Amino acid sequence: MNDRLSNPVLMKEVKLRFRSPKSFIGILFYLGAMSLFVFGFLYIMTTFDGAGSGFVNTEQSFILFTVLTYIQLALVLFITPGLTAGAISSEREKQTLGMLLTTTQTSFQIISGKLLSSIAFLLLMLISSLPIYSLVFLFGGISPLQLLLMLFYFMLTTVAIGSVGVMFSTLIRRTAVAMIATYGTMLALTAVTGFLSVFTASVSQLGSAAGQSVMAHFWASINPAVLVASLLAPGSGNILADMTGIRFPVWITYLLFYAVLIIVSVFVAVSRLRVNMKTGK
Repeated sequence: MNDRLSNPVLMKEVKLRFRSPKSFIGILFYLGAMSLFVFGFLYIMTTFDGAGSGFVNTEQSFILFTVLTYIQLALVLFITPGLTAGAISSEREKQTLGMLLTTTQTSFQIISGKLLSSIAFLLLMLISSLPIYSLVFLFGGISPLQLLLMLFYFMLTTVAIGSVGVMFSTLIRRTAVAMIATYGTMLALTAVTGFLSVFTASVSQLGSAAGQSVMAHFWASINPAVLVASLLAPGSGNILADMTGIRFPVWITYLLFYAVLIIVSVFVAVSRLRVNMKTGK
């Protein structure tokens, strides 16, 4: 049982990544930049009264939390492809993939180990920024549930984009091409879905087509930026409902779509890893 649950690929990749000083230097600079931004924002937004006392109102605290959230979202969207798109293709380019496939590890263990080790660094960056997020609670306007929901959906998005990156890394022989395909998918899930949601919503309002309204709601619901807006301001979901005429929670569609995306991407990667081998692993 212990042999089945263990994943040597994951342990090796995690040790190699987190023993490198570059990983922690990157986290240091990231947290340093966020700290400078937070303290600079608080200094600018602090209002002083006649007695010399300063305070920050809840509206300004909410603005700070919103900006930090979108910074974290940009981090997830733009760094994850670079961490995962070379997971398998780099092994192929170094001519070490054949050696890896001759081990007793199953295809799922190899793919899951590569995936989890690639996104572990990004998850560490998200978790390490929690103390900076906690400064917002000093001024009010934000509930702990909002923060927990943000972290959950950030992790879901990270795993989804990471799964797509590992899938392309398995299907495509060159790391550069796999990275381009992964970044293209990320742009499709953000910019393209945003355009399609606005376009189909406009068409549905002109033609009163129910099918177009459903598609407009779907394209908007799988957009990470729309999801973040719906979690930050629940009233924004009413704006989408007024545009499409469909009152269905954005977070449910987002959760189902990205869960299916993870399953399909991992399944394709596992099934194609040993495509030229006779073994059933």
